[in-house]
Amino acid sequence: MGRQRRETVRMQAAGLFEQRIKPPEVARRLRVSVKSAYQWQQLWRDGGTEALVSRGPGGSRCRLSPRCLEKLTAYLDEGPAAHGWVEDQVWTAARVATLIGRKFHVSYSVSGATRLMHRLGFSPQVPARRVAERDEQAVTVWKEATWAEVKGSGRPAGATSASRTRRASRAGRPEDGPGVGAAAPRR
Repeated sequence: MGRQRRETVRMQAAGLFEQRIKPPEVARRLRVSVKSAYQWQQLWRDGGTEALVSRGPGGSRCRLSPRCLEKLTAYLDEGPAAHGWVEDQVWTAARVATLIGRKFHVSYSVSGATRLMHRLGFSPQVPARRVAERDEQAVTVWKEATWAEVKGSGRPAGATSASRTRRASRAGRPEDGPGVGAAAPRR
C-alpha cells in the first residue's frame, strides 16, 4: 500500500470512528488488520484526526546534508581511481563508507553505505579476487587436460537412483516375502 493510500485510509478510519463504528468493522470496511484499526482508534481518541496524519517515512535520518549527498554523487561519478583505488574500477560498499569518512568525517557502516548508494542510484559491486601471481596459461592447460580427465564423462546412461518417495513395482517383490497376502496396495 502506497503512502498516499495509507493516508487516505487513516482519514476514512477517522470518519468511521466519529460515527462510533467499532474497530473490527472499520478493519473489515477498509480492508486493514484489526490491530491497525485499534491502534488508529487509540491515536484518534488521544489526538483526533490530526493524530492520524502521516509524519513522513520511517527510519533513521540521513547523516549527510543534501549538499553533501550531491558532492558524494559527484565523487562516485568520478570513479574509484580518482580517490585512490586504482586496482579496479569498482565501488564496493566498504570503499564508499571509507570515502564518506574521508570526505565528510561521518562514519557509515557497510550496510548503511549500501543503502545510501541505492538511494543515490548506485549499486555496490564486489571486486573479482584473483591471485596476483596467477598464470593464465597454466590455468588454461590444466582446464583442458587435467580437468577433462578428472571430470570424466559423467554417469552412464542407464544409471538410476533409488527414491523412498517412489512406489516400488510389484514385479520386484518376492512371492513369499513379508506382507504377501496383506491388503491390496493403494492406487
